[in-house]
Amino acid sequence: MRRPRWRVLALACLMPFAVQAQKSTADGIAEYRKMLEDGNPAELFEMKGEDLWKQPRGPKKASLERCDLGLGPGVVKGAWVQLPRYFADTGRVQDVESRLLTCMSTLQGFDAAEIAKTAFGRGEMANVTALATWIAAQSRGQRFDLPQRHAQEKRFYELGKRAFFFRGGPMDFSCATCHGEEGKRIRLQDLPDLRTNPGDGIGFAAWPAYRVSSGQMWGMQQRLNDCYRQQRFLYPGFASDVTIALGVYMGVNARGAESIAPAIKR
Repeated sequence: MRRPRWRVLALACLMPFAVQAQKSTADGIAEYRKMLEDGNPAELFEMKGEDLWKQPRGPKKASLERCDLGLGPGVVKGAWVQLPRYFADTGRVQDVESRLLTCMSTLQGFDAAEIAKTAFGRGEMANVTALATWIAAQSRGQRFDLPQRHAQEKRFYELGKRAFFFRGGPMDFSCATCHGEEGKRIRLQDLPDLRTNPGDGIGFAAWPAYRVSSGQMWGMQQRLNDCYRQQRFLYPGFASDVTIALGVYMGVNARGAESIAPAIKR
């Protein structure tokens, strides 16, 4: 049965508007983020983080200026784009947040286990986020190049890959459910494919980030924690091996991408 000619003409006229509407939604979100970048509240967390780095604190009344983030004691610039990585002094692969716990414990005398149990955004956990924000900002514009020379770094990449594709929970979700193919969207937002380098400032290369919807600064540990919440999994422990392994997997896959952290998110 042939459609009436007027219907065919009507559909032909409406199609450009439908395509334009979809394009305008994506462009509108991009423009919204661009407008917010000039006044990104993350700058306040950067300033707090820099002050915390230099300020003598904790039972030992010491600063973090001798903290080794992988490039030598006190070297901050360039460290973020090479984390997570293996540290010989702890015998572990660590991301920036877990490494900060180590430095806050050894240099300043804080109880790392107690901080790890603190809720996000509170007490010393809020300070860890601010410190991570400042550290990330010192490498803004640099390209990710996570090391994969040590056996443990290679092992954590493979563990992260397995965790990325592991499906479970009441919804049978995995990280790959949302981020395992191109062209997916949720709540009008494009979902980056994190199996490969999704591009400059996308995915791993955009965190820590300020969340406008919650008025909070989120590090990668909290971002991953919320991903598990959305999958209806149990929350992973702060700086647990699985979250660090996922960071290694995404970070290595993002090799060559430009860091825009701290970014701003909806």
